[in-house]
Amino acid sequence: MAGTAGTPGTPRVLRAMNDRAALDLLLEHGPLSRTRIGKLTGLSKPTASQLLARLEAAGLVLATGTSEGRPGPNAQLYAINPAAAHAAGLDVNPYRIRAAVADITGRTVGEYELPTPGRHPSQPVVRQVADALDGAVKAAGLARADLHRVVIGTPGAFDPGTGRLRYASHLPGWHSPTILEELAAALPMPVEYENDVNLVAIAEQRLGAARGHQDFVLLWNQEGLGAALVLGGRLHRGWTGGAGEVGFLPVPGAPLVRQVTKANSGGYQELAGSQALPALARELGITDVPGGPHAEAAAELVARAADHASGPHRTLLTTYATRLATGLASLVSVLDPELVVLSGAALTAGGEVLRALVQAELEELAASRPHLVVGDVTEHPVQRGALESALAATRDEVFDTSR
Repeated sequence: MAGTAGTPGTPRVLRAMNDRAALDLLLEHGPLSRTRIGKLTGLSKPTASQLLARLEAAGLVLATGTSEGRPGPNAQLYAINPAAAHAAGLDVNPYRIRAAVADITGRTVGEYELPTPGRHPSQPVVRQVADALDGAVKAAGLARADLHRVVIGTPGAFDPGTGRLRYASHLPGWHSPTILEELAAALPMPVEYENDVNLVAIAEQRLGAARGHQDFVLLWNQEGLGAALVLGGRLHRGWTGGAGEVGFLPVPGAPLVRQVTKANSGGYQELAGSQALPALARELGITDVPGGPHAEAAAELVARAADHASGPHRTLLTTYATRLATGLASLVSVLDPELVVLSGAALTAGGEVLRALVQAELEELAASRPHLVVGDVTEHPVQRGALESALAATRDEVFDTSR
């Protein structure tokens, strides 16, 4: 009967399931022999041979060489064909757009950074995005049409009801009600949008400190203070995409901020955001406070403070730890997560010293006792998360051999 070929349990679907299992193993382990793939999937040698022939004909795997250094004849090795598909990830903030292209194995093959200084963009946002993307595509030796998918990370979130960017009034040029339609018209491939801190959580879950964890909070402190919430293994975005906008959270120790969206700040941001650290350092008598962007200044102050066992630098670090724990106490009391990942330059710069101080403070302020860890993905984490998100969807599409 027509249509039955795609139903569960049919040979076509079972073959597709075996194909995907083998492709996932090759992604995880790298080149494998037919015998090894058969053992890991539970397939017979003839079935594994048919599977590899099918995937090779589809352009998804390549014969890459032979195994050496083992008893007996050398075995042919197979690997994912890196050129089977490419995806891109963009990290957008008020100062620049960073773009990267990766092949389907996850290897970054092209990067480009486009400065976007000033409160009033000299070029329309759509042009900026296209230029940044084209720069990365050119660096990869590809054409824009070679990309299967793009994921763009921004501060705030696009409201699913209105399509407008919320919680990020500091991002110039991105608040037009037609921005998503304009970008869709300009770019020939599927484009998805995600909150930047959520993308960092994806990177940590796939590659870093949150691997294997289904319930965790990622606290981010760099240009702004925010959080990502992963519950049951999935991102929790909230009704308008604003879950995790903890910078707006009222907290003890900071004045009550009203009309927070107009101020683009709240109590927790004012208390523990990176912009608060230079002022705190001066209050404590630290004279060599670095200048420049507040995120960079905060990271440098925290790194210096972590090297001091006493004095005003140590007081800076302990005060900062208390301020961080004050907001985290509310989060963990409501969510009771298994893990809290500290990420962003103003947190990772403190390393294990700051982590231990925040952990100790949190255990006094909250009944829930999650384990705190420092994030592992510290090189362009938003960009990496955007790539991982784009690659996951691309693999689901390209690796589906049941179609």
